[in-house]
Amino acid sequence: MRKARIALTAVLVSTLGFGLTACNGDSEDGATEKESPTAAATAPSPDGGSPSADGGDSEGGDTQPAGDVTAPGTGLKVGDKAVLPFEYAKKKGTLAITVTAIDKGTEADMSRFGERAKGLTPYFIKMKVENVGDTDLSRAYVQLRGLLDGGRSTGVSLIGDIPGKCDKESAPAEFGKGVSYETCSLAASQSGDVTGAEFDDGDAYGDKPVVWTAG
Repeated sequence: MRKARIALTAVLVSTLGFGLTACNGDSEDGATEKESPTAAATAPSPDGGSPSADGGDSEGGDTQPAGDVTAPGTGLKVGDKAVLPFEYAKKKGTLAITVTAIDKGTEADMSRFGERAKGLTPYFIKMKVENVGDTDLSRAYVQLRGLLDGGRSTGVSLIGDIPGKCDKESAPAEFGKGVSYETCSLAASQSGDVTGAEFDDGDAYGDKPVVWTAG
């Protein structure tokens, strides 16, 4: 499987936002070029769109009756499966997502992102993703956001991974019906434990996400 591009952006909603990046860009011949981590100021954007859904007109894909998918606003426990509409690269499909664990890391795990990551404790939202629709969603990837107790936002938005502890995997090159893979979304908090994860892709789930909670 091809690794998703490593990029981390931490946005503090209560103070001046900042960004941290450590990117691997793909060259035209398929080689990976590594760049040194850099820091840049960013505007707070806690409600920014997820990278797992592309804009524009969709082509083909599944047409799922409402009863075949998990309803917006559904609350689940870690270990439960949600069946969700998913759009990637202008293709509509249906995924079954099971959050298998929400593991707490240590501040030292964030050291690769430099001084500005100090004070952030990472959490690893691990999941199994299965294609249960008829559309091949090759190379797609799923991003879930971490939540504090009571469903509160962490105030930190992350895109990236920590190799060996939270590996963000894209779907296989052939990701048709019945194929599954495992991946991880990286969350972080300055205060309080991350005890939940939410799926908020698409219009139906933007205001009423599906939420998994631990315990």
